[in-house]
Amino acid sequence: MRGLTGEGSARTRGSFQAASAALAVPTALALLVSGCGANGTGARDEGPAHADSVAGAAAAATPSVAPSKPPDSVNAVELVKDDPKVAPEVKRELKPCVADEYPVDVSYGNLTKGSSDDVVVNVLTCGDAVGVGSYVYREQDGSYENVFKAEEPPVYAEIDRGDLVVTKQVYDKGDPVSSPSGENVITYRWTAGHFAEKYRTHNDYGKVVGDSATPVPSG
Repeated sequence: MRGLTGEGSARTRGSFQAASAALAVPTALALLVSGCGANGTGARDEGPAHADSVAGAAAAATPSVAPSKPPDSVNAVELVKDDPKVAPEVKRELKPCVADEYPVDVSYGNLTKGSSDDVVVNVLTCGDAVGVGSYVYREQDGSYENVFKAEEPPVYAEIDRGDLVVTKQVYDKGDPVSSPSGENVITYRWTAGHFAEKYRTHNDYGKVVGDSATPVPSG
């Protein structure tokens, strides 16, 4: 779930575009229902419906739904660095790991029901790829607005069927960095102009006997 991206490009981790087409054909159904007689013989009493008529009614009943427009690839590094809502410590972590390769994951998808896809950015550490900040940017009048942030590491945000899913790993005292005790998985949905929590689950991880990894330092 982790990767690097260059200064001038963003590696998309996964785009789940939530565009849907309305497939209901109420007029065609009404034609079929009206052909049903009280004796239960239905359309057999009236004769088969003409295929052209049904197809025409279905086409007329289907509304035109414009899918969200995929955005041009954004410079996620610049987006985060120029964002006043991002914590200074996260910006300090946002530095090249190798050459001009930055520890940033970027995903595109329609989370806020806008005309363009939203951008989900995860900022990671170089050494162990721990998520230190997750953000959602919404396109607004040609620019991007920060509409969500989570900066309690380890954290990682993903798009799942039009919802924002944020995973936060949980450590007990003495847990090594590589072995958290569990995770909280929180699902957010865009409601009334903001992200509202809809679901929350907690998963406990099994412990591997003999794990000799370095414990998380206290404090």
